[in-house]
Amino acid sequence: MALDRMFEVVENLRETATADAVFGQPQEVGGRVLIPVAEVGIGFGMGFGQGPAGAREEDDEAPAEGEGGGAGGGAKARPIAVIEVTPEGTQIRSIQDETKVALAGIAMVAWVVFCVTVTIRRIFAPTP
Repeated sequence: MALDRMFEVVENLRETATADAVFGQPQEVGGRVLIPVAEVGIGFGMGFGQGPAGAREEDDEAPAEGEGGGAGGGAKARPIAVIEVTPEGTQIRSIQDETKVALAGIAMVAWVVFCVTVTIRRIFAPTP
């Protein structure tokens, strides 16, 4: 039955969302142990249906048409940090998302250009 399969998929998603999905396998590099850290997100949604419009439960006749269903889900993972373990101590080194930094820079430049343009227009605008 399709509903049983859907519950099986939801259970598999629950089993997947563990700490193992967030913390990668430790790697030893040059006397240091590096542990990758990721942000993991899982989403799931579903819908359902019933008989045709206008059908009521008290009707003795079974509806000729109508059914429903549908489900969807997704997962994403992105690296956010590396835990570095050395004989001197442990450090967490965050990973910068360069795309977000670049977009923030572009937005700031656009805002500055807009503000300078408005200021210059007000300074040199003819007074009535």
